[in-house]
Amino acid sequence: MTTDKPLYYKRVLLKLTGKTFGSEKRSIEFNKVNKIAKIIQQVRKNTGVEMAIVVGAGNHFRGRDIEGTSVDHVVADQIGMLGTIMNALALQEEIERLGNNTRVMSSIPISPMCELFIRRRAIRHIEKGRIVILAGGTGNPYFTTDSAAALRAIELKCNVILKASNVDGVYDKDPNKFPDAKKIDYIDYQTALEKGIKVMDNTAFALCQGKKMPIVVFNFNQPGNIERIIKGERIGTLVSDKKTS
Repeated sequence: MTTDKPLYYKRVLLKLTGKTFGSEKRSIEFNKVNKIAKIIQQVRKNTGVEMAIVVGAGNHFRGRDIEGTSVDHVVADQIGMLGTIMNALALQEEIERLGNNTRVMSSIPISPMCELFIRRRAIRHIEKGRIVILAGGTGNPYFTTDSAAALRAIELKCNVILKASNVDGVYDKDPNKFPDAKKIDYIDYQTALEKGIKVMDNTAFALCQGKKMPIVVFNFNQPGNIERIIKGERIGTLVSDKKTS
């Protein structure tokens, strides 16, 4: 059942890292993917929010894995893009098993498994209540899935990027190493860039800053966080323009 109260964010883009999907023992663990799907299912059931999801592939392959080798960076990025498609298909399987309609759309043509990303078609899927899972990054090397998330959020006219994390937001230093680390509730784009706050990479940041696309970094493992955010509650860290915050 969806809420009668108007949502603060009506259309969101959820950015998930590849690490959410697996572990050091197994790149995809379906019990973990099922937990992700259940969180998304609950949000959809309670709010009816329109949702697109961009998935990373760090559980399969990361660019830094080729450091010190002669592997071509372009080839490495292409391997990573294929990894995002595997994660997207796994997530689709678990979400649809719970009764939701989804579409996996890839920047790379792979028609037997998923649709090619076409902006107008993706928007139509969202308007029809389908969860659109976006794979293949931007389809180009040298761009991260953070950049893909920023680009797709703008293209699909989303109201916010929800950047899933395993901590409660952005801190002034690593909270896993420094007990005195302080959480930052709000920061504007320029300050984040100047201070080197690693919320998203600089290309993604530049896109969000230019189009005034807000980013909320939050703890994905905390039940109810997504629902609270889209209803307007301040959770995690908000990155946005000072004039509109």
